[in-house]
Amino acid sequence: MPRRAREKSRSGIYHIMWRGANGQEIFHDKEDCLKFLDIFRKYKQRAEMKVYAWCLMNNHIHLLLKEGNESISVTMKRIAVSFVANYNWKYKTTGHLFQDRFKSENVETDQYLLTVVRYIHQNPVKAGIAKRVDQWMWSSCRGYYDHSSSSSQDFVDCDFILNRFSADLTTAIVKFKAFNERVNQDQCLEVDVKRKITDDDARQLIKELLGTIEIAQVKSLPKIERNKILRKVKRINGLSQRQAARILGISPNLVFKA
Repeated sequence: MPRRAREKSRSGIYHIMWRGANGQEIFHDKEDCLKFLDIFRKYKQRAEMKVYAWCLMNNHIHLLLKEGNESISVTMKRIAVSFVANYNWKYKTTGHLFQDRFKSENVETDQYLLTVVRYIHQNPVKAGIAKRVDQWMWSSCRGYYDHSSSSSQDFVDCDFILNRFSADLTTAIVKFKAFNERVNQDQCLEVDVKRKITDDDARQLIKELLGTIEIAQVKSLPKIERNKILRKVKRINGLSQRQAARILGISPNLVFKA
């Protein structure tokens, strides 16, 4: 069956989510995050997109964008191809990194626009990897809170959102913070984040078990060597087989059969 074409947003604004193939990790270290942001900034400028919010999680990405001088699908493909090429070169691996096409939803009202901004910024808090939204360095939250920083000015189009709170910048930031940190039950392209042990803890335990082998390299190992490692991984207390598969970037069925 052919894929259904994406419905065009009347506002041109989309909430986009990329997930790792089989739930695998996309970012293994700080360098990976910085590389993605460099590529993202490059194509943001080239396509003349507007960026209203972003957040890089370990195995998925949230973006809130306004389409630029080409379709959002074309721009996202350029970003993905560039990042995956760099990823495969760095980790000396092959295969898919992202799971199928990116997921997206149209954002066509001011109310939902603000809801998605808050949802994206609160992702790390709801996942239990940060206590406050501004503790997570891999999101646009700090750009809003410190609007004077040059790095936020050339990357995130904060004024579009802040002007909805007040024409006065100082007042707008105060009101935005209160809204951005409000407890809520928002669900936008929801990702299940409930685990017996956190992904951070699981990743660290797997790294210790692997020794000199990189997490990203496990899926490319010969079958006998890979299965030997998977059997050890499955014995990690509190780690589910699906969680192990997601972190290692392989099919849950391979973990089950190992």
